[in-house]
Amino acid sequence: MLEKLFGLKENNTSLKRELIAGFTNFMTISYIIFVQPSMLSQAGMDYGAVMVATCLSSALATFGMAFFTNYPVVLAPGMGLNAYLVFDVCLGSGVPWQEALGIVFIAGLLFLILSFVGIREAIMNALPSSLQNAIAIGIGLFIAFIGLQMSGIITRDPATFITRGDLDTKPVLLSLFGIAVTLALIARKVKGAILIGIFASAIANLIFGIASFDGIAASPPSIAPTLFKLKIPNIFDKLELIPVIFVFFAIDMFDSIGTLTAIGYRAELLEEGKLTKARPALLTDAGSTVGGALLGTSTVTCYIESATGIAEGGRTGLTAVFTGICMLLSLFLYPLVKIVGGGYAITQTAVLYPIIAPALIVVGGLMLRNVSQIDWEDITESIPAFLTMIMMPLSFSITDGIGFGLISLAFLKLVTGRRKEVHPVIYYFALFFIACYIGDL
Repeated sequence: MLEKLFGLKENNTSLKRELIAGFTNFMTISYIIFVQPSMLSQAGMDYGAVMVATCLSSALATFGMAFFTNYPVVLAPGMGLNAYLVFDVCLGSGVPWQEALGIVFIAGLLFLILSFVGIREAIMNALPSSLQNAIAIGIGLFIAFIGLQMSGIITRDPATFITRGDLDTKPVLLSLFGIAVTLALIARKVKGAILIGIFASAIANLIFGIASFDGIAASPPSIAPTLFKLKIPNIFDKLELIPVIFVFFAIDMFDSIGTLTAIGYRAELLEEGKLTKARPALLTDAGSTVGGALLGTSTVTCYIESATGIAEGGRTGLTAVFTGICMLLSLFLYPLVKIVGGGYAITQTAVLYPIIAPALIVVGGLMLRNVSQIDWEDITESIPAFLTMIMMPLSFSITDGIGFGLISLAFLKLVTGRRKEVHPVIYYFALFFIACYIGDL
């Protein structure tokens, strides 16, 4: 049956190899089980329900990829977009989390429709590669900045806005320990380095009394607090939500296309430079975002960490099936997840997360690898990229980072007589962002 479904011999692999690859993938991405509830609970969502929604959406999406494409690709709620939903949309703009999930649902539907009719190529070509890379880098800086705040390494200052925190406090020292362990494991190319780093941080926090032990396994919590609780906003009455929908849609689409292409190269899935099953793969990705919003979690997307399973020999959808099974088994680890993801108050104004913060800082740092792909010699490309990257953490807004990038890109291309180098949609959105900013004056 497995041979008929996945073609193991045809793809020069075996059941054992696919099993090892699937577990390797799970070890690499499973940090999201701990990070996602911690992030979304800050927007008012139920911690346990988000954990269940994360595991279910990841497993179902990964099963879908396995059976519709036979690719060894795993999916889960994406880092970056979860931070955008919480800190930019909900906390920054005051959008209720129910409406935020509705926005994710709309963006997923839009991606699903465009993938189905096959016009994603035109949208993909709209943003130049420099801006696509800058968005990924900016989100990495944003995530790292959030992690630095959650660890206490960076804190508020009335004179300079931010400053270095007190490094001699126990939670900050434990956060630094977690960062050191995780980076050492990554440098030594240890599989599942981020997950192991999280566990090392959890043990250290338990030893020093920051966290408390409540067990490891138990029945899964209820998903009812988030299941089907999304609310579709009336965008005609709230025009300011249109760029938010665009951000969710654009980042998900570009990230998915880039991830699938990169994985395709690693797994030798390309024919004449193209994925043979690109459309069903993108449909699965888009459909997973829609399903994730219904369950109660942020954008579900393909994970570049799938490459770790491929490096272990995974070549078919059976790898993804094993990863999905592991995600389902994780539903019974709620007490452990709550220990790891809990926040611990040390002052009246600050709640620190010394176990999960190191993972955010490290993951954010790893997202800066694309900086070499930007053409720094061309000022019409480099300055928009720079503004995109720097504005995301400083304004605490991914939307503003993209807005400043699009406006500066359109302006510089126009004044240098190179307007035809970018898609007309860039100018439309630049004008849209200008109108939004003028409306705030």
